[in-house]
Amino acid sequence: MMRTFWFTLGVSALILGAVGIFVPLLPTVPLLQLAAFGFARSSERLHHWLLSHRSFGPPISDWRERGAIGRGAKRLATVSILAAFLLSVLLGIKSWVLVVQAVALGAVAAFIWTRPNA
Repeated sequence: MMRTFWFTLGVSALILGAVGIFVPLLPTVPLLQLAAFGFARSSERLHHWLLSHRSFGPPISDWRERGAIGRGAKRLATVSILAAFLLSVLLGIKSWVLVVQAVALGAVAAFIWTRPNA
Protein backbone atom coordinates (compact mmCIF):
# COMPACT_ATOMS: atom_id res chain seq x y z
CA MET A 1 0.00 0.00 0.00
CA MET A 2 2.67 2.55 1.03
CA ARG A 3 4.95 1.39 -1.76
CA THR A 4 2.22 2.26 -4.27
CA PHE A 5 1.83 5.69 -2.65
CA TRP A 6 5.58 6.42 -2.89
CA PHE A 7 5.70 5.15 -6.47
CA THR A 8 2.76 7.36 -7.47
CA LEU A 9 4.37 10.33 -5.74
CA GLY A 10 7.64 9.66 -7.57
CA VAL A 11 6.03 9.36 -10.99
CA SER A 12 3.86 12.46 -10.45
CA ALA A 13 6.82 14.53 -9.25
CA LEU A 14 8.96 13.32 -12.16
CA ILE A 15 6.31 14.33 -14.69
CA LEU A 16 5.84 17.75 -13.09
CA GLY A 17 9.62 18.22 -12.85
CA ALA A 18 10.00 17.42 -16.54
CA VAL A 19 7.25 19.92 -17.38
CA GLY A 20 9.04 22.43 -15.12
CA ILE A 21 11.94 22.49 -17.57
CA PHE A 22 9.69 24.41 -19.95
CA VAL A 23 7.21 26.19 -17.63
CA PRO A 24 8.36 29.23 -15.68
CA LEU A 25 8.09 29.02 -11.89
CA LEU A 26 7.47 25.26 -11.82
CA PRO A 27 10.47 24.20 -9.70
CA THR A 28 12.22 21.44 -11.62
CA VAL A 29 14.95 20.34 -9.19
CA PRO A 30 12.77 20.25 -6.04
CA LEU A 31 10.27 18.11 -7.94
CA LEU A 32 13.05 15.81 -9.15
CA GLN A 33 14.25 15.56 -5.54
CA LEU A 34 10.74 14.57 -4.52
CA ALA A 35 10.67 11.99 -7.31
CA ALA A 36 13.97 10.54 -6.10
CA PHE A 37 12.59 10.43 -2.55
CA GLY A 38 9.48 8.59 -3.71
CA PHE A 39 11.44 6.15 -5.89
CA ALA A 40 13.91 5.45 -3.06
CA ARG A 41 10.95 4.10 -1.09
CA SER A 42 9.23 2.26 -3.92
CA SER A 43 11.53 1.26 -6.78
CA GLU A 44 15.29 0.82 -6.49
CA ARG A 45 15.46 0.50 -10.28
CA LEU A 46 13.72 3.85 -10.94
CA HIS A 47 15.68 5.55 -8.14
CA HIS A 48 18.95 4.43 -9.72
CA TRP A 49 17.70 5.39 -13.20
CA LEU A 50 16.78 8.90 -12.05
CA LEU A 51 20.06 9.53 -10.24
CA SER A 52 22.12 8.24 -13.16
CA HIS A 53 20.06 9.98 -15.87
CA ARG A 54 22.31 12.27 -17.94
CA SER A 55 19.92 15.23 -17.72
CA PHE A 56 18.10 14.74 -14.41
CA GLY A 57 20.87 13.17 -12.33
CA PRO A 58 23.47 15.99 -12.18
CA PRO A 59 21.09 18.72 -10.94
CA ILE A 60 19.83 16.37 -8.21
CA SER A 61 23.40 15.55 -7.14
CA ASP A 62 24.52 19.20 -7.29
CA TRP A 63 21.62 20.28 -5.10
CA ARG A 64 21.99 17.40 -2.61
CA GLU A 65 25.74 17.81 -2.22
CA ARG A 66 26.17 21.60 -2.25
CA GLY A 67 22.79 23.29 -2.67
CA ALA A 68 24.12 24.36 -6.06
CA ILE A 69 22.33 25.35 -9.27
CA GLY A 70 24.09 25.37 -12.65
CA ARG A 71 24.72 28.69 -14.38
CA GLY A 72 22.73 27.60 -17.42
CA ALA A 73 19.75 26.72 -15.25
CA LYS A 74 20.04 30.07 -13.48
CA ARG A 75 20.05 31.91 -16.79
CA LEU A 76 17.12 29.91 -18.15
CA ALA A 77 15.16 30.52 -14.93
CA THR A 78 15.88 34.25 -15.12
CA VAL A 79 14.76 34.44 -18.76
CA SER A 80 11.59 32.52 -17.87
CA ILE A 81 10.89 34.84 -14.94
CA LEU A 82 11.34 37.91 -17.12
CA ALA A 83 9.18 36.42 -19.88
CA ALA A 84 6.38 35.63 -17.41
CA PHE A 85 6.47 39.19 -16.07
CA LEU A 86 6.62 40.72 -19.55
CA LEU A 87 3.62 38.63 -20.60
CA SER A 88 1.68 39.97 -17.61
CA VAL A 89 2.59 43.53 -18.57
CA LEU A 90 1.57 42.94 -22.21
CA LEU A 91 -1.73 41.43 -21.08
CA GLY A 92 -2.49 44.62 -19.16
CA ILE A 93 -2.67 43.04 -15.73
CA LYS A 94 -3.60 45.49 -12.96
CA SER A 95 -0.73 47.46 -11.45
CA TRP A 96 -1.13 46.09 -7.94
CA VAL A 97 -0.97 42.52 -9.29
CA LEU A 98 2.18 43.40 -11.23
CA VAL A 99 3.74 44.74 -8.04
CA VAL A 100 2.93 41.53 -6.15
CA GLN A 101 4.19 39.46 -9.07
CA ALA A 102 7.40 41.51 -9.32
CA VAL A 103 8.10 41.02 -5.60
CA ALA A 104 7.44 37.27 -5.78
CA LEU A 105 9.45 36.79 -8.97
CA GLY A 106 12.24 38.96 -7.62
CA ALA A 107 12.42 36.82 -4.48
CA VAL A 108 12.59 33.67 -6.61
CA ALA A 109 15.35 35.16 -8.77
CA ALA A 110 17.28 36.29 -5.68
CA PHE A 111 17.06 32.82 -4.20
CA ILE A 112 18.27 31.22 -7.42
CA TRP A 113 21.21 33.61 -7.89
CA THR A 114 22.36 33.33 -4.27
CA ARG A 115 22.83 29.55 -4.58
CA PRO A 116 26.34 28.31 -5.37
CA ASN A 117 27.13 27.55 -9.01
CA ALA A 118 27.22 23.89 -9.97
